[in-house]
Amino acid sequence: MSQRRGPASAGVPGPVRRRGAPPAVRAWAQALGAALAGIVTMSVVAALGLWAAGAADLPGGAFPSVVAATVLVAAGGSVGLSGDVGGLAQADAALDVVPLSVTLAGALVTAALFLLPLRHRAVAGTGELLARVARTAVCWLVLLLLLTLAARHNFKITVGNDLADRIGAELGATPTVGFRAEVPATLGAGLLWILALLASAFLVSRRAPLSPGLLRFQDSVRPPAFAMLLTLLCYVAIGLVIGIVELITKDHPAETFAVMFLGLPNLAWMALGIGTGGAWVGHVDKAIGLPLPHVLDQVLRAHGKRTLDLGAVAGYDGRAWLLVAVAAVVLLVAAFTAAVRSPARRPAWRHAVEMAVALAVTLLAVGLLTRISAHYGLSLMGLGDLGGDLGGEVTLEPQLLRLVGVGLAWGLVTGFLGALPARRVRHPGAVEKP
Repeated sequence: MSQRRGPASAGVPGPVRRRGAPPAVRAWAQALGAALAGIVTMSVVAALGLWAAGAADLPGGAFPSVVAATVLVAAGGSVGLSGDVGGLAQADAALDVVPLSVTLAGALVTAALFLLPLRHRAVAGTGELLARVARTAVCWLVLLLLLTLAARHNFKITVGNDLADRIGAELGATPTVGFRAEVPATLGAGLLWILALLASAFLVSRRAPLSPGLLRFQDSVRPPAFAMLLTLLCYVAIGLVIGIVELITKDHPAETFAVMFLGLPNLAWMALGIGTGGAWVGHVDKAIGLPLPHVLDQVLRAHGKRTLDLGAVAGYDGRAWLLVAVAAVVLLVAAFTAAVRSPARRPAWRHAVEMAVALAVTLLAVGLLTRISAHYGLSLMGLGDLGGDLGGEVTLEPQLLRLVGVGLAWGLVTGFLGALPARRVRHPGAVEKP
């Protein structure tokens, strides 16, 4: 009696079924992983910077709340400050500054993980790409919403005198100041932030797939966009090296460490703007916890608003003229890289125009991201600021038209010069003649 043998026993392999999560579940897991990794990275960087700045010693266990608020601000969110000092006194507080070290770290991690599943594809459907963006944005907003629940705290302010504090308590004028995340503004700005980040990731990455309708734009957009990313990261790397030297040679390592983990790109990208001829206008009244380099503090700490440009900085430190040389070298390398990544036979004037537009947009973004507006004041019965450590102001506003103008000028020159030697280099997709 013959025994019937199945396909496996006959030596013929049967169909292989892959076991695993359904595609929809995997897609959501990838979106959540990218968003969660970005938030965790931002939280770690913010915690290290705030710890170095002394925020771990804040009363009432406020450190986690301050970290959450810092991450929200770095992701485009809004945190409101409020004061409650009873009927006899008034408190006025405002803080508008982006910790770009936290922003940059989260942006790089989120963008890298978002693009990771797409790295082996050249073309993808518009619907698929929009669905990936939408899933990541939803996960991002949910995580931001959770952070808003933790980003709130109140502090009691003392004037440094026990008798005065007791009198203030009896009169109902004990000052307190607190912060609280503004949920609608945070979610709205956070949505714009994540959408801008993912769009920038597609603009910069040469390996990210595009929908068929956008393929004709990649040769003119992606090379200069990558050149701008290279420029910004080069300046951050230079600032990191300078910061490490400061840590080794100076006597204030905690302050330097705090600046590196909170505001290194703020200073590095301002150096790019100043080195190319851009300017900011600002004023430092009293230090209120925002660490500034000594030379910037000297320029801005004066009566009235001062212009922060190359001439003003060089008046206090002649080494500031090196910023021009650094800008020239970095931008020429970036322009050369953009030209090499572009199709061969593209005329040098077109490289110059593309570089000019890209650099102007980049310096405009730098100006908007590096503005500072910080103030805290306490008045009693309308008699104005009480002075001491209870009031201070730091303002820094970019001259946007000037930044855009110098960006266009430098982009035209460096784009043209960088394209000339690129003609002798083999471009991607070029075929060598036999």
